[in-house]
Amino acid sequence: MTNLPRPIDPENWMRALFSSRDVRRGGVFKRQVRDVERIVGRDVFLSEVERRGFQALENGQHFIVCCNAQPIRRVRPEPASARADAPRGRAPAFPPLL
Repeated sequence: MTNLPRPIDPENWMRALFSSRDVRRGGVFKRQVRDVERIVGRDVFLSEVERRGFQALENGQHFIVCCNAQPIRRVRPEPASARADAPRGRAPAFPPLL
């Protein structure tokens, strides 16, 4: 018979997740939606995020959780025409990463 991995205990998983260093420091973490739904369920997870005053985003196959109550802004570069110091023509090339 095949040895199957032990099932993950939902309470232990949540406890470990929400006691991580990133969470304690007000950082950000991401988890795959399918894992969250399989282990604890979407509603349980999102309720805990909200109870803690955190914010969750869903993008593609991931939940991204901001472990603080700071505003979330989508950022984009300004159009070149809106910047007074923007060079005319092509955008400057960045040096290659080493």
